[in-house]
Amino acid sequence: MNDLSRQGFDFAPTGALSVERVNWVRHWNEHLFSFAVTRPASFRFRSGEFVMLGLPANGRPLLRAYSIASASYADELEFLSIKVPDGPLTSRLCHIQPGDQIYLGRKPTGTLVADALTPGSRLFLLSTGTGLAPFLSIVRDPDIYDRFGQIVLAHCVRSVADLAYRTELESQLAGDPLVQDQALLQFHYVPTVTREPFRTTGRLGDLIESGRLFDTLGGPARLDPATDRVMLCGSMGMIRDLSARLDALGFKEGSNANPGAYVIERAFVD
Repeated sequence: MNDLSRQGFDFAPTGALSVERVNWVRHWNEHLFSFAVTRPASFRFRSGEFVMLGLPANGRPLLRAYSIASASYADELEFLSIKVPDGPLTSRLCHIQPGDQIYLGRKPTGTLVADALTPGSRLFLLSTGTGLAPFLSIVRDPDIYDRFGQIVLAHCVRSVADLAYRTELESQLAGDPLVQDQALLQFHYVPTVTREPFRTTGRLGDLIESGRLFDTLGGPARLDPATDRVMLCGSMGMIRDLSARLDALGFKEGSNANPGAYVIERAFVD
């Protein structure tokens, strides 16, 4: 019996939910953690999609949407979460340990997928905070390197300690057996911090305005709807700001039904 079961939580699978085991947990700092759960044999998803996760509460599942951070071919499902002290789910989820159980939705979905974008030469993945999660899946997808010549992942956080997965991303995914060779040539990681000294500081809009976002690319130091494609995930303020900027530049928002030049995850916005 795991810790959550000892606390009186009764896990029972339903038609929409399976019960999975926590494989590992990593706490990045006092308000950020990652964890992985077992993956059902029938579970399929596209890189960038999200799924419902949860724990029992008052006799029923308490669920929230979480972007899947693991590669679509991985044996387990990985997630990145904040710790909210008074959050109905995260205040308890942050205490999970290996061997504990968790609810997993059976039907992943989402619009932060390559299928929602028209062809282009550069793909910009612009994130804040835990908005990094779906892009961790995308940059580990071999197909994305066939679709785009350059993949740029920019991650904006308040403090250096919030740069989860920094070592892996700075190494250009060295050690990943499926993408390391392509990533070495095509992948660019741009971390930026807003409240501490760091080699790159400022918000994502600042990096676009100054041209610092494009420093390592060797191409135009601006976003062009004719060649560039953009995905946005993170804070509401960032999404509103950058969506307005992209609209003004002539970018058209895409969806699964009508691909375009940029996408956001509408499920987290509407």
